[in-house]
Amino acid sequence: MYRAPIDEIAFTLKNVCGLEELQKHDAHGDLGDDLVSAILTEAGRFAAEEIAPLNAVADKHGTPFSNGTVSTPPGWKELYHRWIEGGWNGLSANPDFGGQGLPVMLSAAALEMWNSGSMAFAIGPTLTIGAVEALEKHATDDLKAKYLEKLVSGEWMGTMNLTEPQAGSDLNALKAKAVPHGDGTYRISGQKIFITYGEHDMTDNIVHLVLARLPDAPAGTRGISLFLVPKFFVNDDGTLGDHNDVRCAGVEHKLGIHGSPTCTMVFGDDGGATGWLIGEENRGLACMFTMMNNARLAVGIQGLGVAERAYQQALAYALDRKQGRAPGEKGEGMSAIAHHPDIKRTLLAMRSRTQVARAICYACAHAIDMSHLAETAEDRKFWSDRAGLLTPLAKAIPTDFGVEVASMGVQIHGGMGYVEETGAAQHLRDSRIATIYEGTNGIQSIDLVMRKLPLSNGEHIDGFISELRQIADEVVASNRPEFGATGDLLHAAIEELERVTSWMKSAQADGRTAEALAGATPYLRLAGLTLGGVLLAKGALRAGTENAAAVKDRTLLARSFAETSLYETIALGADVTSSAGSILSLDPEALAS
Repeated sequence: MYRAPIDEIAFTLKNVCGLEELQKHDAHGDLGDDLVSAILTEAGRFAAEEIAPLNAVADKHGTPFSNGTVSTPPGWKELYHRWIEGGWNGLSANPDFGGQGLPVMLSAAALEMWNSGSMAFAIGPTLTIGAVEALEKHATDDLKAKYLEKLVSGEWMGTMNLTEPQAGSDLNALKAKAVPHGDGTYRISGQKIFITYGEHDMTDNIVHLVLARLPDAPAGTRGISLFLVPKFFVNDDGTLGDHNDVRCAGVEHKLGIHGSPTCTMVFGDDGGATGWLIGEENRGLACMFTMMNNARLAVGIQGLGVAERAYQQALAYALDRKQGRAPGEKGEGMSAIAHHPDIKRTLLAMRSRTQVARAICYACAHAIDMSHLAETAEDRKFWSDRAGLLTPLAKAIPTDFGVEVASMGVQIHGGMGYVEETGAAQHLRDSRIATIYEGTNGIQSIDLVMRKLPLSNGEHIDGFISELRQIADEVVASNRPEFGATGDLLHAAIEELERVTSWMKSAQADGRTAEALAGATPYLRLAGLTLGGVLLAKGALRAGTENAAAVKDRTLLARSFAETSLYETIALGADVTSSAGSILSLDPEALAS
């Protein structure tokens, strides 16, 4: 069973990540607490009562492929149509095209609950939402008029077609072709792999966004253009016409998210699929990054959603399963394993990591919202930089934690966790892909170090670290004994982050790029753990609006994370600055000799 943690979500949105700031803005003047509560409550109900019960069914059934068609799991299509009837697909979309225009923060919160219900279900609409954003920002008015309303409503779904057999993370190797046809359209040919919901039976039409090269395009990523390629042509009156020259050639058999069809798509078997240019020629990657940045936050939320589901299941099992006698317990019989110190430690680790993931994702969503609402160029740049800085953290830390929490959940179940019957193993299988797609977490680390640290000449990260220090100062100044050493541990982590950030900047300035890249992954985790510890402490500091039990609980969570995870930051800092020599001296070919 899954129960949406509405109170935890609402508290994090308002008291930790800044929803109240948005509520005060004229653009969201009618977004009162009652409306927020109603949206979260209904999203949670839908996730728990309608999505979650089909999660195991979809995992067992998969997405059978036959004669070019994909069958989604039993009840999947009906579930999706109930979902779009609720208006969930257009939660944060532009009202001009039928959306509700609500903050990205609320969309993120709802997306968490849907992913807890079923990651395999939620990923399909996630890509549609990303396609909507890309079209809204870059498409012509004619394309917007023809496609956006039905994508916003969810009547049609969208996809993202980047990867090819020879071109994964490195899009320089992309070979799909686009040839101008002389009438404003292009003929698209090539093969794309790993296309999520590339073919299915849930909607009448599927709108593919496809990266391809023009005949005279420059080499590398500067020569990539983005095209809209519908499965079915759309007539001027909005009705569907003939089938376009695009087909599904197969569906992958994956470790997890079995309910999500992952397709190989073939464009142009019969002369070329007809596509329409989005944005400018040879500027497609910039357009696609609009969708990819949206997707990276959404994938981070996948890690969060699965972590919450795995934690809830592990807690329920630990309270029910009796083994041995816990220290200090009296009475007859065995103790619930939840009372054994090692299980307590594991449950606290699962819960604190889940809450860290939630806070980082919501903080990133808040920055995106603020970048949209900022009224001055200076503020827009600040919040755009903040969203840019937080995006790799919001993608990598929650997905890493999702795998860790799901693995701990299997461990708490013991031998039964390794048996598919309990469902604990599915959470681990499902979560594993989130650290890989939409830019592996290694790529997120490279993005953070090479592109985000230099923002505003390196001053933005400095200001960010100063903000973290202010909250640590509050913890110390609160003089609350229940915090234990939390304040000191936060300061130590922040100082290490500041020291290693300075080292990273110097390495890049001195041309020691390889050294910086060798330390990128531990640097991202160092930054993520430090930010996570600060956000948990902020929640404990702001918990005065709740009852005494809630204040005690949030303080315990912040303290436990500080005492069990922040010591790791010192080792991570040493890893960043000291390990490049051994890493760069490796000869991979020698390993195979």
